[in-house]
Amino acid sequence: MILDYNHIDLYYWRPQHTLAQNFGDHLSKMIVARILSQREFSLEEETPHAHKMFAIGSIMQLAKDDETIWGSGVNGCYKPEDHTFKRLDVRAVRGRLSAEYLRARGIQVPEVYGDPALLLPYIFPTKFKRESKRKYAVIPHHTEEKMLAQQKVQNVISPMGSWNKIISQILEADFVISSSLHGIIVAEAYGIPSRYLRISNNQDLFKYNDYMSGTGRGEIEFATSVEQALEMGGQAPIVEFDHTKLLNAFPWDLWTK
Repeated sequence: MILDYNHIDLYYWRPQHTLAQNFGDHLSKMIVARILSQREFSLEEETPHAHKMFAIGSIMQLAKDDETIWGSGVNGCYKPEDHTFKRLDVRAVRGRLSAEYLRARGIQVPEVYGDPALLLPYIFPTKFKRESKRKYAVIPHHTEEKMLAQQKVQNVISPMGSWNKIISQILEADFVISSSLHGIIVAEAYGIPSRYLRISNNQDLFKYNDYMSGTGRGEIEFATSVEQALEMGGQAPIVEFDHTKLLNAFPWDLWTK
């Protein structure tokens, strides 16, 4: 939607040449909209000033000077020179690795960590419920969906679909095997054991390790097949995440000042 008045432009990644949404990226809009609705604000309303905001996603390379970051992370696939900003308004970042990257560039970063998708159980307290229907589910990164189909992997949940249906499907599994970062994050948000499945080199490990660092853990340990993931079981659970701190860091002032 193109708005011809001052508003807060929430940027999140969208696939080209299709109307389908990658659910992890689409969660950015749904989570921000939900939080705003609690104080009767919206993404479509006129605001005192036009501004751009980044929430979920490895999209830091797209930020420009003075734009607002709330929960985004650095994308390890991009070179330092691809990040052209000199100043950012950082309220929270996905993990400590992104924080270190920004601080090394002279940018102030508060000690507020975590992917906003971890807030799902707190901002949608009754919408989604766990219901055990299958022993495991496999969620591919959107670039690897065809690969799993060719391997005839069972219990696959496509990441390209409605965010609420995918979350409900994740909550039907006792164990989540995922190459989609947000497959892992959503599972862990609801206490479901997960394991990162690495079946290609399409994705740099930075974002996975960044997420792990933001939840008090070391580098991610991955499986290279569904069978190996089942043998390994779930990774170490979240050690630290303060949902109140992340919620309190939400940039309400963009809508009011």
